[in-house]
Amino acid sequence: MLEFQNKFLHAIINCWERQSMKLTKVRFIILIFFVASLGMLHNTAFSKEIDWQSYADGMARSKFEKKKVFLHFYAEWCAACKVMEEKTFKDPGVIASLNENFISIKVDVDREKQTSEMFKVKLLPDTWFLETNNKIIGRRPGYISPQQLKVILQMLMDEDTGQ
Repeated sequence: MLEFQNKFLHAIINCWERQSMKLTKVRFIILIFFVASLGMLHNTAFSKEIDWQSYADGMARSKFEKKKVFLHFYAEWCAACKVMEEKTFKDPGVIASLNENFISIKVDVDREKQTSEMFKVKLLPDTWFLETNNKIIGRRPGYISPQQLKVILQMLMDEDTGQ
């Protein structure tokens, strides 16, 4: 009888250990999904900065993700560009809208002359809005305040939804 009890107890312990391992695996899988979702949040509206892309990467990403392009030309020496960087591009509403709905591309006119010439950039800052097929929607040269940019971005998003 003692031998039967030992085997029975051993079977219960083995079963419990297997259940425990299954729970551990489930917890591990849940943890992986949680960490992955946090990584995705980094590139969305909860980011504290705009997810800027290079011109080549951004255009490719636009086609892949089927998102419109926000194309911003600037220079290090441009005073209005610096103000736009510090005010407009730090606004949480602007950041959220751009990261959620657009592919944001930043082009330094002094470093990327070919791209600047292709768009015939003369005044800085110069901001362009493009479709996923590179078709120009519009352009806005000069400084854009956070409020103005939010209105423009909302109009472009409403255009997609037919509002």
